[in-house]
Amino acid sequence: MWKIGLVGCGNVGLGLLRILEAKRGDLENRYGFTYAVTGVVDPFRGSVGDERGLDVAALLAAADGGKSFRGLGDPIDLDWLLEGRANVIAEATPTNLVDAMPGLDHIRRALAAGCHVVSTNKGPVSLALPELQALARERGVQYRIEGVLLSGTPAINLAGEALAGCDILSVQGIVNGTTNFILTRMEEGADYGAALAEAQALGYAETDPTADVEGWDAAVKAQVMANVFLGQSLAVDDVERLGISHLTGADIDAARAKGCRLKLIAEVERSGEGVRATVAPRELPLSHPLAGVSGAINALTFRTDHLGDVTIVGPGAGRVETGQALLVDLLALNR
Repeated sequence: MWKIGLVGCGNVGLGLLRILEAKRGDLENRYGFTYAVTGVVDPFRGSVGDERGLDVAALLAAADGGKSFRGLGDPIDLDWLLEGRANVIAEATPTNLVDAMPGLDHIRRALAAGCHVVSTNKGPVSLALPELQALARERGVQYRIEGVLLSGTPAINLAGEALAGCDILSVQGIVNGTTNFILTRMEEGADYGAALAEAQALGYAETDPTADVEGWDAAVKAQVMANVFLGQSLAVDDVERLGISHLTGADIDAARAKGCRLKLIAEVERSGEGVRATVAPRELPLSHPLAGVSGAINALTFRTDHLGDVTIVGPGAGRVETGQALLVDLLALNR
């Protein structure tokens, strides 16, 4: 029986709870996965626990009604969960790329207490992945992070499991759905400002879109790609970065005249001096597997020694999609 402690119950945490509640019987029948959500720690909805397992349907009903979780269990904190009441922590607090808090503290404490951790939080991966992996090994537990790169599209597990035995020579991809949506709309005739405004209206871009359009989000993901796929510990400042805010319709037309499409590409590759990581707009020929990826979709192409190029395409955001990444990691632990 997996005793799950959920830390952070925003969109992603609720996405996981919805999947667990909808598929409880299916998960047990197909995978032998049985669980109880013994606690939820969230500063906004409230922190509640029950050693026998919380009523997940009641938690979801409260969230959908805009109500607090208070009264649905005993008041708890993370320490309560780490005193033997959880054997896996699902960490889904918001990403903080400055100091990775509070997620980094949550993950350190959980691993040190001998709990597995599954997480969608990019901050701790960006700032402290080698430390956290070493701590997990020392404590005999796992730290799994499928959701930090392409949300629910299984890029990290693909590389680590399905491509096991291959040498990954390089990885390039569309890892930011906002910029891909903007470039798609510009190719359809919109100017940059109109395409950005549409992305904001649809919820793809924040009111301050800097992290997306200046390439910072993609740079963090390129850092993760270098660390996870190529085993090279890079800082985000080591990633050469150029965003898309300078692009115009003339740039789109110039690429089209060459039989190409402009895409913001994150790439990591081995070089004579180690690993090089870049984020920049690139003109891709229409025959390239990433050229046809449109809208807010993400994709990665792995260049390998045994299989050549392997491309995976799928959603890079969404509450249920990212909740699926947490579920995938929970099922991997169960195996």
